[in-house]
Amino acid sequence: MPSVDGDRRVTLLEVAQRAEVSLKTAHRALTGEGPVKDSTRERVRQAARELGYRFNASASMLKRGVSMRVIALVVSDLQNPFYSRIASGMEEVLREHGIGLVLANSDEDPVLERQLIDGFTAQRVDAIVVVSTAIEHGGLAMVQTTTPLVFVDRAPVGLDADAVLLDDAAGIATAVEHLYAHGHRRIGFVGDYPRLQTARDRVEAFIATAERLGAETPRDYIRTGGHDAATARQLTRTLLEAATPPTALVAANNRVAVGTLEAAFTTSARIALVGFDDFELAEALGVTVVRHDAAQLGREAARLALEEHVPTREPKRILVPTTLVPRGSGEVRPGELRRIRVEW
Repeated sequence: MPSVDGDRRVTLLEVAQRAEVSLKTAHRALTGEGPVKDSTRERVRQAARELGYRFNASASMLKRGVSMRVIALVVSDLQNPFYSRIASGMEEVLREHGIGLVLANSDEDPVLERQLIDGFTAQRVDAIVVVSTAIEHGGLAMVQTTTPLVFVDRAPVGLDADAVLLDDAAGIATAVEHLYAHGHRRIGFVGDYPRLQTARDRVEAFIATAERLGAETPRDYIRTGGHDAATARQLTRTLLEAATPPTALVAANNRVAVGTLEAAFTTSARIALVGFDDFELAEALGVTVVRHDAAQLGREAARLALEEHVPTREPKRILVPTTLVPRGSGEVRPGELRRIRVEW
């Protein structure tokens, strides 16, 4: 009984549900890709005939043995080296499985991000991994019925989905504790756009840790909105030029750290600094950082994207750990700040 819903194309998910098998098993049964019991293969093919399911062009090529498997990665800022390392980690895993990676940039635009996700869904990619700039994701529930979604770096809000995240809370706590242990009590914070979940998580961790330690961190020691180095530089200057400036700063990401350094180098202020994220020249400049493996985020995201996704599967959340790397800028004590110049 072929589909009678006009021109609507029957999906592989509907075939899988009719045959009472997983999406991956249905794919294997119809393409001959991978082991499937003969009885299961016949049940899937019968379901496909009953529903009037037809292969698209990619599926037809797969049946002839030509691989067209692709996973899409949507990032928020293609110019940021952090996301390049995520893509590199994904490629490392996908290459072992003969799967291609296609990359798209949302440019921190949630409307464009949704258009890209819808486009990849229409192209029937095997899965979509996204560094999301949207503030809510409930509208992607329908996408999940046909295409596995994995969120990386930024957690989904309003949607149960796989996610691979940095342990932001632990990393920021380590930075604050390190500065406190070196005698700093007036500690400031420069962060990213407050609409981003990671930015909110990091500032919340900063406040919670400072309060737990008894550090002096009034709200005017906190600056957010430093998404690029230029903005972070201006925000940092407002902190350094205060009547009673902080003696130490936590920079919430690599670009913020660069802007903070620029502000410190172009004013008479002297400041201790710990940055979240390692970055180019950080070692040469002696910048203490909270380091993590961005490529590991990509590897874990790729592995989740390759897993068998069925309606009864519980979403998985993986935390990638961070490590503090002392290089000098976070180890100077308040009484030593007057000696700091370009070399820490």
